[in-house]
Amino acid sequence: MTPPPRRFRDPRTKPYTYLVGVVLVRCPGCDGQARIARISPDTWWWSTRRLTCAHCGVTRTTKGNVLTSTHGEPVDPWFGLPLWLQTRTRHGHLWAYNREHLTLIREFVAATLRERAPWYDTGVKMTVVARLPRWVTKAGNRDEILRAIDRIRTPVTR
Repeated sequence: MTPPPRRFRDPRTKPYTYLVGVVLVRCPGCDGQARIARISPDTWWWSTRRLTCAHCGVTRTTKGNVLTSTHGEPVDPWFGLPLWLQTRTRHGHLWAYNREHLTLIREFVAATLRERAPWYDTGVKMTVVARLPRWVTKAGNRDEILRAIDRIRTPVTR
């Protein structure tokens, strides 16, 4: 008897939803985990940000809505620093901005039944899940992608 399918319903989060909160990056000083967080009360993803590292004490602040070009690389859009939650697989880079983003990707990959919004719904169509590359969504790569997610999830500190 086969187990029941694990169901995933797309929460329809927009691509920039995970940029509003804390973004985990590699510290430019000590190569440890650093955080980029919003310092202004704006909720926009391009608002003023501060980079802080608890290990070496590095701090930097952006000057508002100045964004760096990422060219598809797994870097943050404010300082251009490599993301902390990233790994290379044989298919390509797998990355996430923070733990919530990584959890969403993991839940999607682990599910055997994946539900998206109906075609006639007027809500968000190009969600975070809809923008995942084909090699991440392919069921044949499920075990490899879950191992990669577990590999990058382990070293995260709060």
